[in-house]
Amino acid sequence: MEAWDVVVVGGGPAGSAAALSVLRHRPGASVLVLDRADFPRDKVCGDGIAPEALDVLTGLGVDTAQLVAGHPLVPRLRLRSPGGTTVERAMHRPAAVVPRAVFDGRLLAAAQAAGAELRRHTVRRLQVTDDGVEVDGLLTARVLIGADGAESVVRRALGMAGNRPHQLAVALRGYAPELPGQAGVQVITTTDQRWPAYAWSFPIGNGRANVGYGELVSSRATRAELVAGLHRLLPGVAPEGLRAHRLPLSTGRPRQPDGPVLLAGDALSLVNPLTGEGIFYAVTSGALAGEAAVAGGVRGQGGGAGGVPGQGGGGAGARHRRLLRRRLGTHLVHSGAASWVSRWPAVMDGAFRAAAHDQRVFDEVVHLGLADGRLTGRSLAAAVRRLR
Repeated sequence: MEAWDVVVVGGGPAGSAAALSVLRHRPGASVLVLDRADFPRDKVCGDGIAPEALDVLTGLGVDTAQLVAGHPLVPRLRLRSPGGTTVERAMHRPAAVVPRAVFDGRLLAAAQAAGAELRRHTVRRLQVTDDGVEVDGLLTARVLIGADGAESVVRRALGMAGNRPHQLAVALRGYAPELPGQAGVQVITTTDQRWPAYAWSFPIGNGRANVGYGELVSSRATRAELVAGLHRLLPGVAPEGLRAHRLPLSTGRPRQPDGPVLLAGDALSLVNPLTGEGIFYAVTSGALAGEAAVAGGVRGQGGGAGGVPGQGGGGAGARHRRLLRRRLGTHLVHSGAASWVSRWPAVMDGAFRAAAHDQRVFDEVVHLGLADGRLTGRSLAAAVRRLR
């Protein structure tokens, strides 16, 4: 069998960041990325990329200007609360909006340029051995990183259950002309009907926008109801190519196990429960997984096909768990608490009124929903003062 230092299952943002991270920390390591699809390929997503996600990729040696080239940076965000409070402000730094077919393809190409090899393959079976992980009886890895999305084969192979219905959201997404007056503005709008739920419209350039609607799976919404929700919150929108996808929210994230198999991104249920954002979590957890793989046993001695496996990466899982807790632990507690409190529309109304009144509160709300922000006393006090 072929022997590799690291095998990454999934070529999306989490998988590409993991491959880049391994090669950043251990140049010369043999890294194989497996994906069941040919690239470029589409993914159901809002296409929004927070500047903090680009910061992570810059730290991995990626030219992020090239990564988002051809698509506008979007400096402003407009939010509408369930009770009708609307706030529009400039964000602390502009976000990017790049279709996933473009973004994922460019990021994977960067991983290949750094030394990773890409192969189309559908993973079906994993077996943990003394030396690492065996994949489908065809190849071995000292460390395997599962970055294969919400329906992760790697997670299931570890015997780990997926999220329960109240920890899952479902989103419907398509493309349509920008809303009138939307140039340079990301729009997120909510309603007290079927709450918690929201619709979005994010401009991708050339007068087009990514538009969608999402709500909790536990609401048991049909496709027709999701489409109706989109049209209710974004009247007049005429989307094309509507597709749906489940989102495993971080409030139901499984515990990263010990051993040589690591999880990242949606496979680890890392989706912001307030906003459904997942790109920042994906690249951050992927980068940490690559670091943990190197610290946990990868020595950069593999050579692809015909290589000889050495010591397995048995310490990688514990290392990854510690890195995740250190980097995201406090934020995940805060985002989970904010998600729980947001079940009451009046609380959201108060928070949005506070954000309309104070730029600092607005920035903190955005940072909590799109990156790794935390609840602060200032934001909480401001929201409470504006409760009705």
